[in-house]
Amino acid sequence: MELKKYRADLHLHTVLSPCGDIYMSPSAIVEQAKKLHLDAIAITDHNTTRQVKVTRQLGIENGLLVIGGVEMTTMEEAHALAYFETDEQLDAFQEFLDAHLPHIPNDEERFGYQLIVDKEEEVVGEEEWLLLSALDAGLDELYDKVHEIGGLFVPAHVNKPAYSLMSQLGFVPPDIKADALEISKHVKKEDFLKKFAYLKRFSFIKSSDAHFIHIIGEVHSILNMYDLSFDEFRRTLNGEDGRFVETEPKEKLQLLYG
Repeated sequence: MELKKYRADLHLHTVLSPCGDIYMSPSAIVEQAKKLHLDAIAITDHNTTRQVKVTRQLGIENGLLVIGGVEMTTMEEAHALAYFETDEQLDAFQEFLDAHLPHIPNDEERFGYQLIVDKEEEVVGEEEWLLLSALDAGLDELYDKVHEIGGLFVPAHVNKPAYSLMSQLGFVPPDIKADALEISKHVKKEDFLKKFAYLKRFSFIKSSDAHFIHIIGEVHSILNMYDLSFDEFRRTLNGEDGRFVETEPKEKLQLLYG
């Protein structure tokens, strides 16, 4: 078998994230991803997984791999991504999130709506507690819980000037427990590793961190793996048997119809 290239945007927010645009519904996200000929996306709302299942079902109907995820705000106020394969894993981690998210009511005028919508874009629920709050759990505890459930743990945009390992801790700890690291669009992996060679043992991803439809796919990764599945995604982050991630695709995605 030969490695195949799969285009993936692994950090997307829906209308459920208070900072997500009102038009970031599951159906609109999947439609845009298909127009861009993305092969895989990950739904990573702030501190909640409750918009994943409907998006995943739409992905199945449209031939798109939708990875269930979440962007956590750690006790250190650094962001980290978690990815899960099954609904059961998502449910288990949602219970953990519910237990560790502070009960601070959302202020819609200040932070935005936190809406749960269905396939037809009808509002079916709303998160009461502010999802932008930091969980009362630190990096190591979150890594351990994600792995206990069977997920993958990826510190988010580690070089950004806010809500990152570098902004909060001053550096990426050499002994950080992670399955990969996400770097922002503002740096090339090669240049990043010139400064931080001690992190070369990790796989790296780049993602759009899209909060608006037109940003989806603007930054993405190429997963070089043998088929389009979560297990292959896991193996690719681990660099198994020649699998690898490209963070600087040669061509930008453009809207492709037909």
